Amino acid sequence: MASKIIIVILAIALVFTCAKLYVANNTNMTNNTETKSDSTTIESDPVYECILSRASVRAYQTKDVDDESIEKLLRAGMAAPSAIDKRPWHFIVVKDKEMLKQIAKKTPNARMAANAPLAIVVCGDMSKAAEGNNKDFWIQDVSAATENILLAAHSMGLGAVWTGTWPSAERVATVSQMFDCPEHIIPFATIVIGYPEGQTPAKDKWDEMNVSYEIYGE
Repeated sequence: MASKIIIVILAIALVFTCAKLYVANNTNMTNNTETKSDSTTIESDPVYECILSRASVRAYQTKDVDDESIEKLLRAGMAAPSAIDKRPWHFIVVKDKEMLKQIAKKTPNARMAANAPLAIVVCGDMSKAAEGNNKDFWIQDVSAATENILLAAHSMGLGAVWTGTWPSAERVATVSQMFDCPEHIIPFATIVIGYPEGQTPAKDKWDEMNVSYEIYGE
């Protein structure tokens, strides 16, 4: 009788041990799968891929950009970080074909606008800018907004190019006159946008020589 009890106890212990080993093995497999999954996610991160694959696009199809897409671009621009949360930006949306041709004619660095369906003139609004020593942070704010629009355009299947206006006094004066801008509105850049005509490969701009760790030169 005693031997039977011992056999039963040993059998129960064996089953328990096997169960623990099974659970431990499955846990390790799950962790390994999650690690691989995380690695794959990083490698195929759509945001990261959007950043690396974006390129300046200067040739466009005749297809118009619809109003819903334009609003999405503007929302992306306004989602940019802003010093002291001042948001000193203003966006002039240009869809009129004749005005786009005028942009191309009067600001040659934006000559591709002549054949584009859309341009967004990004401006700094000095009535909203910070005061004193913080005033010039508007430049960083509208730069961030401009980059957001470029990335949003790329993610939406659009092509875009950043054409600079500020700090060229001549370009600022020309664009201000074109759009009847008051003195407190400073044209910063014109983003020309449309559906790409053909492919524009992105440039690999990585250069480890541009990186230091902890102190310059290290």
